[in-house]
Parts: sequence; structure tokens; C-alpha cells
Amino acid sequence: MTIYLVGIDGGGTSCRAAVAGPDGRILARGQSGPANILSDPDTALENIAGATRVAFNEAGLDPDGIASARAVLGVAGHNVGKAVHHVKQRLPFAEADIESDGLIALQGALGDKDGIVAILGTGTIYISRHREKVTYTGGWGFTVGDLGSGARIGHALLQESLLAYDGIHDVSPLISSVLTEFNNDPRELVEFARQAKPGAFGRYAPRVFEFGERGDAVAARLLKDAAISVDEALDLLVARGTKKICLLGGLGPFYPSWIASRHQELLAKPEGDALTGAVALALARFGRRQEAIA
Repeated sequence: MTIYLVGIDGGGTSCRAAVAGPDGRILARGQSGPANILSDPDTALENIAGATRVAFNEAGLDPDGIASARAVLGVAGHNVGKAVHHVKQRLPFAEADIESDGLIALQGALGDKDGIVAILGTGTIYISRHREKVTYTGGWGFTVGDLGSGARIGHALLQESLLAYDGIHDVSPLISSVLTEFNNDPRELVEFARQAKPGAFGRYAPRVFEFGERGDAVAARLLKDAAISVDEALDLLVARGTKKICLLGGLGPFYPSWIASRHQELLAKPEGDALTGAVALALARFGRRQEAIA
């Protein structure tokens, strides 16, 4: 009987799965809905199983093989014991390890090499590996952390829009686009911001980068401020001896021209994605056991 390996990348908006053969070669991928094990563990379990079934079907495999598969799951909240225990006991796999979504991203981007991954999306977190030691920096959430993140940039943009409306700061094309969106009514903007979650603020970040590339003065100022926070975190990790940086996340492709030149020189393309990393970890942890079973 062939025992398959499964990698899971579980996020707040979607869950992705990859099924691989005993040699670690990915055969197919699948996707389903959100898999937040903290806020909705039961839905997360449904979508983990669903994404895995899609991957098995795409590979032309019998979904019954899921029950004998070995898996590594990368999810947010991996260090919250109760949530992990609840989910792990109910997973459809024969064996599984639950890890940080950052760890599978690190493994996918760098393989077994030393380096830094800066995950720059709605939030921010930095993970580095140096001489086999893995270190997590940041990732404290929008309320008191996530500097340089999409949510922070979007929030700053709305704040600047109100300052410009009041005549305290200058208006720019970027600011005009925001005020127009809210019908030039600051009350609409304030009401939106009052109810907005980090993801809603984060949706404005690509617009800031777009206008920044056009030379918009406000966008450039906001992005320079954001890049300072990213550079500070990278300075800390580079000083520890790590000399390779991969920028990941939704804003990763936008940031290279804004961070300091000292960091631009260390940028490298990721070798693979988070699912690749999850499968690689599954192979490393369960591969030998499969050989013993065979």
C-alpha cells in the first residue's frame, strides 16, 4: 500500500493542500475555505479535509488513502495548546504534525539553508534560520504590532486622508482617490474605519504602492515610514549572521525598491512556496517511517 504525504497551508481566508508520493514529489494541489484553528476549529477541520480530498481527486487517487497519509500542517495559532489538541485529535490522517505557517513558508523559500523570510501581508512576521536555530520576530497583530504591514499602511492612508480633508496636510492624487471613494464625506470614512478589521485596511496597501511608483508624495512618505520598520527588523536578523533574505506575502513583491540598499543586496528568490515547505517537512519527518512500513 502506498502511503502518501500531505502538506497543508491553512489560512484565515483559504486552506491549500498538496499530496505527494513517498518520495516527496508533489502530485496535485487542492484548495478550500478558511482554516483558522483558533476562531473556528470545526470549520477548519472541514476545510482541511476538503482541500485534501480535492488534491487527491486532482491526482487521480482514491480519497480513502487520506486515512493512511502522513501530514504536516502549517497554521496560525500553532502554539495555542487547546486549539492544536482539539484539531490534531480530529484530523483525517494517520499521523500529523501541526506547525507554524511561518515555518512552512521558511522551509519552502529556503529549503534547509540559512536565511530570513519576511512575510509582509496584512500583518508582518520575520522568521530566520541560522545554524539550524529558527527565530521568530514580530507577528504581534495589528493592535500593537505588524509595523510595515498592509493593515498599517492602509490605516495610515485613511488617517492622512482625514488630515488632508481638514487642511492640515496636503492633498495628493492618492488622497483624492480615497476621498472620492468616500464621496468626499469624512463621516463615511470614519464609519468604515470604525468597523474595519485589519484585512479591510490592508486592501488599500497595493494602491499606496501603485501611487508611490508614480511619484505621489504622500504615498512615498507612507512607504518610507513603513520601510523603516521592515529595515529595523531585518537589521536585527542580519546582525546575527544571516545573509539571505526572501520577501514573501502579498506585499513581498512591492517592497524591494523601498527597503534599504543594504538589504536589497541580500534579496533572493524563494525556492518554493509554503506548500512545498510543508511537504518537505512531512518527507523529513515521516519518510523513514514509511520505508519501515513498506
